[in-house]
Amino acid sequence: MTMKEDKKTVIDTVPAGMARRRFINTAALTGLTLGVAACAEKKPEAGAPAAAGSAPAAAHGANSTHLKPGELDSYYGLWSGGHTGDMRVLGLPSGRELLRIPCFVPDALVGWGHTNESKKIMGTKADGSLRYSVGDTHHTHASYKDGNYDGRYAWINDKINSRIARIRLDYFVCDKITQLPNVQGFHGIFPDKRDPVDPAINYTTRVFCGGEFGIPLPNAGTEDSSKYRSLFSCVDAETMQVRWQVLIDGNCDLVATSYDGKLAASNQYNTEMGAKYEDMMSAERDACIFFNIARIEEAVKAGKFKTFGNSKVPVVDGTHEANKDPKSALTAYVSVPKNPHGVNASPDQKYFICAGKLSPTATVIELAKVLEWFDGKLEKIDGAIAAEVEIGLGPLHTAFDGRGNAYTTLFLDSQIVKWNVEKAIAFHKGDKNAKYVVDRLDVQYQPGHINGSQSETIAADGKYLAVGCKFSKDRFLPVGPLHAENEQIIDMSGEKMVLLADHPVRGEPHDFIIFKRDLVKPKQVYALDDFPNAVKDPKESGVVRNGKKVTVKMTSQAPAFSLREFKVKKGDEVTLILTNLDKIEDLTHGFAIPNHDVNFIVNPQETASVTFTAGEPGVYWCYCTHFCHALHLEMRTRMIVEA
Repeated sequence: MTMKEDKKTVIDTVPAGMARRRFINTAALTGLTLGVAACAEKKPEAGAPAAAGSAPAAAHGANSTHLKPGELDSYYGLWSGGHTGDMRVLGLPSGRELLRIPCFVPDALVGWGHTNESKKIMGTKADGSLRYSVGDTHHTHASYKDGNYDGRYAWINDKINSRIARIRLDYFVCDKITQLPNVQGFHGIFPDKRDPVDPAINYTTRVFCGGEFGIPLPNAGTEDSSKYRSLFSCVDAETMQVRWQVLIDGNCDLVATSYDGKLAASNQYNTEMGAKYEDMMSAERDACIFFNIARIEEAVKAGKFKTFGNSKVPVVDGTHEANKDPKSALTAYVSVPKNPHGVNASPDQKYFICAGKLSPTATVIELAKVLEWFDGKLEKIDGAIAAEVEIGLGPLHTAFDGRGNAYTTLFLDSQIVKWNVEKAIAFHKGDKNAKYVVDRLDVQYQPGHINGSQSETIAADGKYLAVGCKFSKDRFLPVGPLHAENEQIIDMSGEKMVLLADHPVRGEPHDFIIFKRDLVKPKQVYALDDFPNAVKDPKESGVVRNGKKVTVKMTSQAPAFSLREFKVKKGDEVTLILTNLDKIEDLTHGFAIPNHDVNFIVNPQETASVTFTAGEPGVYWCYCTHFCHALHLEMRTRMIVEA
């Protein structure tokens, strides 16, 4: 038996899903009889999965974030990446960053924005270049079933270019991006938790998106800000098409949804729709706008809408003037203190909480009362306000522990305040003995977003808080003018909050969610048949020419590419298709071509392709960029460009 035949036999008998370390120690190197081939098979590595709750993270205390080697976190965290235009995946409570999922911005590590497949998702101009190469992710939320996360999807916004991306949580990859029409500064985002009409649909079918910046509709260059308007949008969770939009008075900031699916809401910090700072501050109060989803969809179905510009998306009228009658109203505007920054749904399914930002107050809005107003049973919509209490300076965002307590960031005080919602309501009603503030914790410094483990689900468990601080100042080593931001992990399981850890992070992330790890079932090897252009056998490899267009088909299987070399001519439009035939978990290959701006990866059983123009005549060594094997450095092929 030849060395090549022996290698193939060993590789073909490796079980699917085998860890890469065992593969390297047995299959590949045994076949090659080189280097570490003589190493004996080792025991499963320290990082082998542990049972949920076996790690120290299951027990709270000063060392609960410091996991021993091989111990796994109890929770996943999905974080916005900020100006890197991606989503971050963290393990909690350790705070270890596990992955960055590129969405809106090219990523050289995985080839996002370079492969043909990722370009199709991101969107391109007529010349094939990316439509945008910058992004600004702020908010991320995941799909629900029965009031808890179901592990199907997550969504994240791009504020700059009004785009929404969907993340598949089986592979932790972005699979669709949609640009919202008629909108600038798309900021808040939240999926519905069940269908507002059909009680049999108990899972997410829509994602709601708040438009922050007002623009003329259709957009034209005018300084007259009285013509500027904002829209609230609904995106279909499956197709990612925009279902409808609502024209509103004022703008949208963040978004929340009720557990029964009937209501969505957005806090409004610029009800004046001012174009200048002083104009944005002229009103005494702002609002939290509520959307009656079933009625909006009835109006769309009845044809009671208009469209703007080239967009075919139906736009219904949600302004004050058109919604005076509660029994037919599509929207309702609840008055809240000036400049609210955040609206969050409590896990008991009863309340939305708006924080004041420039007012030291939090406003508790009772959802049952909002529905009563829509039914004509409540005289004034502000009657839905269950409490408006002082909690500290600069309140922004709120998390929950599932025990009746809310945790709100105080930007100006550099604190988190823990307060009891029902006691706050009692105090608001006149019980001055109700001590609703439970605890305060100093954080470093100027906290913005906050969230807790399972916080905005019916399964809120009150174990961990994470908070993003916009300034770090003296918390980390100085690295020049641009300081890291500070993400802090807090134990909230007891009466008093306990600060557990600081983590420096590149600016500027915003919102995040934290959920139990058993709610997702990640797949660690792709399905070969999911890729229509897959090269399923090395025998299919080769070069096909059609005039100046050349297709190169190739496979990778550690430690070799199926083609030793391939030839093209200067100026050819080359499409290279690469399939990773390895079935071994964690056995990713890369492919880079010098001087041609090509670098991408293919995970096990994945296919990806790139299209580029062959450059000057010469020899170009294409090599594997992702360490895969003891002979990784030898894993190369030649692209020979002829004149």
